[in-house]
Amino acid sequence: MHLFENYRFAADIIISVSSGQGIRIFMEKILVVDDERDIADLIEVYLKNENYTVFKSYTAEDALRCIEMQELDLAILDVMLPGADGFSLCQKIRESYVYPVIMLTARDAEVDKINGLTLGADDYVTKPFRPLELMARVKAQLRRYNRFSDAEGSIAHGRVLKYEQLELDTARYECRLNGEPVALTPTEFSILRVLLENLGIVVSIDENLMEAELK
Repeated sequence: MHLFENYRFAADIIISVSSGQGIRIFMEKILVVDDERDIADLIEVYLKNENYTVFKSYTAEDALRCIEMQELDLAILDVMLPGADGFSLCQKIRESYVYPVIMLTARDAEVDKINGLTLGADDYVTKPFRPLELMARVKAQLRRYNRFSDAEGSIAHGRVLKYEQLELDTARYECRLNGEPVALTPTEFSILRVLLENLGIVVSIDENLMEAELK
């Protein structure tokens, strides 16, 4: 099995290349919760344009099911929701998870911001908002989370780099996916090594590839 011919691998680990600026190895999973469908749909469009996997909910009940079933990387929660508010959802997330939470609300009262941040939210965006600013905040939170988190699938163990079912043995120059060997050229191996050593971080192709080939 050749790495770049395996569509399942490509679906799980998306390599986004943009004019030589950098690459991101996988599609982070983001939950968007807002009962205003137009806003939720708009956020979804912008997130998908940035190559994120989006789970969208219009109610707190649906959001709770998604939180329990999916391994998320970030949540965007509207404060005013039918059934339960975004504060309750944030509190529920913080009982079990450490991924970033961005609160989204039409209320600009300082007490609401303090309440959200106290319950564990990482950022607070007031409606109306600029979609590009929200995307910048999402990226900033994910950079912090991916850099300092020991989340499953993002840890490099000694000489073996791992991501989900992918293993890269840098000492033996071996790659396995789902336990099966994957044939890689030296260049492909070097690129994959750079990606796995910089999970969730946009990296320079030229500089990091040169460093990897020298190791």
